[in-house]
Amino acid sequence: MTKPDKLELQSADVTRKNIEALAALFPHIVTEGLDDDGNLVHQVNFEALRQELSDYVVEGKEVYQIDWPGKLAAEFASNAPIEKTLRPNLADSVDFDTTKNLFIEGDNLEALKLLQESYLGKVRLIYIDPPYNTGGDLVYRDDFSSSTQEFLWRSRQVNEAGEKLVSNTEANGRFHSDWLSMIYPRLRLAKRFLASDGVILVSIDDAEQASLRRLMDEVFGEQNFIAQLVWEKGRKNDAKLFSNGHEYVMVYAKSKSTLRERKTTWREEKPGTREIWDEYLRLREVHGADDSAIERDLSAWFSALPRTDPSKKWARYKRVDANGPWRDDNISWPGGGGPRYDVIHPVTGLPCKVPERGWIWPDPETMKEKIRLGIVAFREDHTEPPLRKSHLRPIAGEEDSEYVEQDAGDDVELAVQVRGTYFYRQSQTSVKHLRALMGAQVFNNPKDHEVLSRLFEYVLGGKDGIVMDFFAGSGTTAEAVFDLCARTGLNCPVILVQLPELLEDNLKSATGSAKTTIQNAIKLLQKLGKPLNIAELTKIRIQKAGAQILADRKSSEWNGDTGFRAFTIDTSNFTDITTTPDAADQETLLDLVESVKTDRSGLDVLFEVLIAWGLNLAAPINVETIEGHEVYSVEDGALLACFDDQLDEALIRALALRAAADTTQKVVFKDTGFASDDAAINAHQVFEQLSPDTTVKVI
Repeated sequence: MTKPDKLELQSADVTRKNIEALAALFPHIVTEGLDDDGNLVHQVNFEALRQELSDYVVEGKEVYQIDWPGKLAAEFASNAPIEKTLRPNLADSVDFDTTKNLFIEGDNLEALKLLQESYLGKVRLIYIDPPYNTGGDLVYRDDFSSSTQEFLWRSRQVNEAGEKLVSNTEANGRFHSDWLSMIYPRLRLAKRFLASDGVILVSIDDAEQASLRRLMDEVFGEQNFIAQLVWEKGRKNDAKLFSNGHEYVMVYAKSKSTLRERKTTWREEKPGTREIWDEYLRLREVHGADDSAIERDLSAWFSALPRTDPSKKWARYKRVDANGPWRDDNISWPGGGGPRYDVIHPVTGLPCKVPERGWIWPDPETMKEKIRLGIVAFREDHTEPPLRKSHLRPIAGEEDSEYVEQDAGDDVELAVQVRGTYFYRQSQTSVKHLRALMGAQVFNNPKDHEVLSRLFEYVLGGKDGIVMDFFAGSGTTAEAVFDLCARTGLNCPVILVQLPELLEDNLKSATGSAKTTIQNAIKLLQKLGKPLNIAELTKIRIQKAGAQILADRKSSEWNGDTGFRAFTIDTSNFTDITTTPDAADQETLLDLVESVKTDRSGLDVLFEVLIAWGLNLAAPINVETIEGHEVYSVEDGALLACFDDQLDEALIRALALRAAADTTQKVVFKDTGFASDDAAINAHQVFEQLSPDTTVKVI
């Protein structure tokens, strides 16, 4: 018998996975060989692969693509594995035991590498607002071989001489290249997270919108481009030539063909229609079945609205029947040449006048059915064509509607519209909101959570799904998702990543209002006794926004999850093995197993196991005592873990019986927890006998 297998703890090696995928398709093109150090490696015969794909390989043709100095290095950075982990921070977490949301503090490229196995193909929406390339500093560095000490000075964004790190001014010859090298590997990784019907939204300004568009065409495929939205935020009257007050949001699908296959249609409730419906319900209570009285008072209500009120736009919904407010719509065939048949007026008994372009419905039977459903309103006599009704709350049978009749209430489906690619929202709205929420202005240029909430609702299409933002910044995405769920009853877990940029370092180069904002942020964090970095500020904003939205929740269907599990990216929980075959014989090497660092807890180790196995990092975790040992049970026993020393037979037998009863899929121990190799082998035998379907690993 053998010992339990070791669990590999580094992040996914994407290059190796790609080679394995090629080997599965074309076994003869992958061979085994030895590298310079004598290690077994797989090698790809590219000439053999070229022959396999000869019908599809274009020789001597230039290909449209975006290129820049450093692109290959950036591509390598997205594939290279890292030996790091996520350490849970219970003190900063909110509702750690029950929340499905994650907040990760650290470099987002490292975070994406650590998360990719657990959330591969599971994210329905990614929104990011990356640093705009405005001649400032890029604080992201993609060298993962640095020591902890090196990371500390890198995280302070200065070099050994105390100078600012990566000053990316427009005078820099690599001005665009540096920014592209930063964003490229992160977009490549982001694509792996998206579900087949997933969508990514990326905010950007004029400085890099052209480069980003070409880059996203390459990463996501030009065929998956959906739209380039324009977000107008207000006119700048001090501009010398044109007022440039807009930004963009790039929208790409993981697979646009999948959206077509699923007949995906994005629509949003017309702004202001909910208020009209509420007024209609109030008037129905007052006037009962008297539709004429309701029409009279509803028209007066519309007239009294301010010109800027969003409901004013829909004043045509002033007619009323048993199904609510309605407006007249076109009953003629689009473009002309439509069918012509007799439609008998119910009072005069004569055929109604046929519209010049013909009827919108193809035959008399369909017309009769629409009349029966109450979608057609006849005029006083037959001399004019009847009207087609479009209800504020669409009913069964109305065109472009999949709605069915339901009881009036808060959850009724109202008239919808397709969004345009241009929208306006004054930037000061979000500034004022955050100032009120935080007690001072502590973020520069925050995005508007209400705008994002509506945009997220639009592309999610009324379905639950994980939302990710790996440039969390001011935490707007979290508040937008909370707001969305509180309004609609959706339950969308959110994953956020933010680099702990030090505010004091940013203060040195800040001027004017930006400097005042940073000073306000520092004062707030000092008052709360928190580290002076942006990630801490983000967590505070999420907590405050979550509490406020929870208090104002509008849907009973929402689970009310505004918490988050906080994590920090750190080195592996295990000490490195430095002994080599030249320094010790093989028998000695078998005894040199990795051991847990003294400052790491069992929970630290557990999450490194979850990452390595690609399990859900928001899974419920219970801690139990079994035979005197601490045992972690994850996802109702799907995984059992014990990292204690001096593991005895009583514990092993108890866990094996528990695994068999709970149909546990995986069990993991610390290798050094066994007194000897024989003890580990015996443990393996016990599980094979009592719970043969359970995978047993050691770390």
